[in-house]
Amino acid sequence: MLLLSRALSDSPHYKWWVFGAVGLGSFTGVMSMGMINVALPTIAGHFQTDLPTVQWVVIAQTLTVSALLLPMGRLSDMVGRKQVYIVGLLLLMGASVFAASSTSVLMLVASRVIQGTGAAMTQGVGMAMVTSIFPEEERGKGLGTHMSVIGAGGMAGPVIGGLLVSVLGWRWVFLINLPMATIALVGALLLVDSKLFFRERRGTRFDWPGAALSTAALVTFLMLMTNGYRLGWTSPLILLAGATVIALVAAFIVWELRAPAPMLDLGLFRRRVFSLGVSASFMSFLSTGSIRFMMPFYLQGVLGYHPGQVGLIMLPTAITMTIMGPIAGRLSDRYGYRAFNVAGLLIASIGIFTISRVSEATPLPVIIGALVVQSAGTGLFGSPNSSSIFSAAEGNRHGVVSALLSLVRNSANVTSIAVATAVVTATMVSAGYAPDLGNVSGGEDMGLLKSFVSGMNTLYLGMGCLLLVGAVASFFKGPAATGISPRRGAERVRAGN
Repeated sequence: MLLLSRALSDSPHYKWWVFGAVGLGSFTGVMSMGMINVALPTIAGHFQTDLPTVQWVVIAQTLTVSALLLPMGRLSDMVGRKQVYIVGLLLLMGASVFAASSTSVLMLVASRVIQGTGAAMTQGVGMAMVTSIFPEEERGKGLGTHMSVIGAGGMAGPVIGGLLVSVLGWRWVFLINLPMATIALVGALLLVDSKLFFRERRGTRFDWPGAALSTAALVTFLMLMTNGYRLGWTSPLILLAGATVIALVAAFIVWELRAPAPMLDLGLFRRRVFSLGVSASFMSFLSTGSIRFMMPFYLQGVLGYHPGQVGLIMLPTAITMTIMGPIAGRLSDRYGYRAFNVAGLLIASIGIFTISRVSEATPLPVIIGALVVQSAGTGLFGSPNSSSIFSAAEGNRHGVVSALLSLVRNSANVTSIAVATAVVTATMVSAGYAPDLGNVSGGEDMGLLKSFVSGMNTLYLGMGCLLLVGAVASFFKGPAATGISPRRGAERVRAGN
């Protein structure tokens, strides 16, 4: 295996062989998360439990992935990214078998925690491995193609999941992971040369206090965002959780600034390219997450489309983003990232502002057009922005940077649901209706639907303004920071420095 990987590493196509192994693992992980959402009602019926209980099948993995991303990213910088990636795939495979053989909801939730641990390991190193194997002048192309693979997994998940549940049963939603993860595992074992990736060899100790503080802060924050709407944002428990998050984040910052080997080098945030790039990324994911969450309510409850039709209506947006990723990456490699970051967010804001003007009678082509414009702008922004963030960090920190970007995406998605729900339901309450989005699905009370649309307009007006702020931040990022290129880093590792 070692001889094969070393022999192939001299091939000009080697980067694509490695990308295939990494990309398939990323595709499988994203597809799996999409499939389980489709299977939840069937799983609830099988175990004779209610939907709020069975939703922990999703929440358990989301919390685990988000909490462990940074520790796993840092671990990969220390012990080697290939090793962490392979262990992650093995955990995903074992957890899939465990989940498919579950005899209770509790057993299924436990399997999802294990699966989340594996997903944190593969997600935490995925972009770092792509960044390390592509030369610096092709970094945007590699990241753009990787983002397209993730987008394809997101599109395929609900479709494949629906077919599997209908034809073979819900257990196959987990079993389908085995052949795909096995191929990715064999590819990683045979093709990936460990010496092409960073590994710290000077007795660096893992930052256990930093990992514990970040995990506690993230779990508390995500639980706060998930339950704030249900318990009330001014309830004592939610206020206590908010204060706890602030205290934990403060403690994490203080510790990381003093730690001899910090999990996350906070000095990176002093670099404008890095800090403004991460901030703009959060804003972009926040707006995209609000679209994915709220638009199905509008399309089904207000315009009266069936769930299958809603999926088809949203499909062009996913296809657009998948196509734009590699194109934007290639162009940014040639012309620089700043123009694409700014233009992408400006274009996305045009789509968002258009959606903020919809009514109960907006023609479907207008809605699809606005969604496609928003998606095209997001695709134009994504890979050049990620490339700029990696350019601001030394190669031996790319593992934790990769994990941080995945964490930003996950946290923004969870936050977008909380923000969207809070804004829309507040508008519904002010109009005299109960703060329950489930009532919108009935589509009978026109006053209720109008209040919902009004809240949605306010939400997307705010999201459009947020994207404009992100565009300004992207403009002031400045040129790429001087770091260590992946190629130079690989030479360093070979030399044993």
